[in-house]
Amino acid sequence: MTKILLTGGAGFIGSHLAERLIQQGHRLVLVDDLNDFYSPETKRRNLKEIKANASFEFVQADICDQAAIEKVFEQYRPEVIIHLAARAGVRPSLEQPFLYERVNVHGTLVLLDLARLYGVRKFVFASSSSIYGITSKTPFSENESDPNPISPYGVTKLAGEKLCYVYSHVHHLPTICLRFFTVYGPRQRPDLAIHKFAKLIEQGQEISVFGDGTSFRDYTYIDDTVDGILATLELQVPFEIFNLGNSNPVSLTEMIRLLEKHLGKKAQLQFKESQPGDMPFTCADLSKAKQRLGYRPKVPFETGLSRFVAWFQQNHHKT
Repeated sequence: MTKILLTGGAGFIGSHLAERLIQQGHRLVLVDDLNDFYSPETKRRNLKEIKANASFEFVQADICDQAAIEKVFEQYRPEVIIHLAARAGVRPSLEQPFLYERVNVHGTLVLLDLARLYGVRKFVFASSSSIYGITSKTPFSENESDPNPISPYGVTKLAGEKLCYVYSHVHHLPTICLRFFTVYGPRQRPDLAIHKFAKLIEQGQEISVFGDGTSFRDYTYIDDTVDGILATLELQVPFEIFNLGNSNPVSLTEMIRLLEKHLGKKAQLQFKESQPGDMPFTCADLSKAKQRLGYRPKVPFETGLSRFVAWFQQNHHKT
């Protein structure tokens, strides 16, 4: 049994991870500010779903509020931090770069420094495939020596990784950075493409497709991502970075086709110019994660998508 502080615990990935951590017998404290990036009521429903099957502590707090977060550390004395909380999304980061810098960089620094002060024995940081940008070789490898992200969001995640390295190197805080690749599944955030497109198809509304539909994403099912996060709890290292993807990219047009198939409805498409900051292709090199974490994604894209659609059809009136 480990005392774990999980930030962003009311969100999509966080709520799934919380359930699994509780099942494994860990003592869990969730921190989330329930901000309005998408409906706070959606996050409250996630918390209710977890609470229906298990007990945990929940603190509503902003990770940038150092005094509030220090009270959490003082009260609960966590042994491990899993830091998922962030402002997410490429396009919104172009519109609100200062907010993204504040939450994703300053907020991460607050947690790292408190982890140092309170003797935390492991810090796991949620990074992103967005750090690779468009100049990297594919598949994207953790050995990429000079990643060039093309959005403020990607830059903030890369900055978070660098701060983790500093705290590992200077303060001997063991840190692991996990680069997530387009996670999807039940409870997916409503702003993400699969969820957003499913809702528009269901309502018979037009979908804006930016570019010609040939962009590819390395969609990774939520259960596989959670498996990868949990594997880090067993790994003893001073500092490491791992990709958590599926390594089987799917085109935007294929994703839409499969949504149409499983929803039983046709999509109305309007093609528009590509948007700044969007990456044309993502694909994870998983050799390191397989070797060091035993990470092996199990869920093929169409299987995962059918599970998402089943959840969506039961819940879309709430989202």
